[in-house]
Amino acid sequence: MKKMLFLLAAVLSLNLGVAQTKVGDVSLPNSQSFQGTELMLNGAGVREKLWIDLYAGGLYLTEKSSDANTIASADKPMAIKLHIISKLISSDKMIDAVNEGFENATNGKTAPLETKIEKFRSFFMEEIHKNDVFDLVYLPGKGVVAYKNDKMLGTIEGLDFKKALFGIWLSNRPADDDLKEAMLGK
Repeated sequence: MKKMLFLLAAVLSLNLGVAQTKVGDVSLPNSQSFQGTELMLNGAGVREKLWIDLYAGGLYLTEKSSDANTIASADKPMAIKLHIISKLISSDKMIDAVNEGFENATNGKTAPLETKIEKFRSFFMEEIHKNDVFDLVYLPGKGVVAYKNDKMLGTIEGLDFKKALFGIWLSNRPADDDLKEAMLGK
């Protein structure tokens, strides 16, 4: 009986270990459920700047894909998870990065989205700490729902905003080329 219990415990612990993917110094879940929608990890990597790891990023989709343009423009449920791994990330630095990301993702055409981008920037006003986790979840018909440490920050409507937001990581001028490739599972 003891051998059977030991074997059962070993099998269960193996299954728990498979449920996450190690990215840098953190683990991201292999699947996530947001408002009843199940998403699976498409790919994940680390955002670096000047050889410093800033955050682990994961792309969650309903089905695997490596086509950045199709993903960014799709009107399907999806999410990006950002797990902060550096003490160097501050609220101001994140807002600067968001501004640059939208400029790059839209080829400088942010004016039509300015009100939505301003609301999105407000989600980063509260100080950011190492191990904070942001989930940016797109739900068709609802918009992008932003969470910080599982607390909902707000919703921004519109597929146009979602395309620009996901373009920060998936456009032709992404925040980090290596992270883009990793998110696409390449």
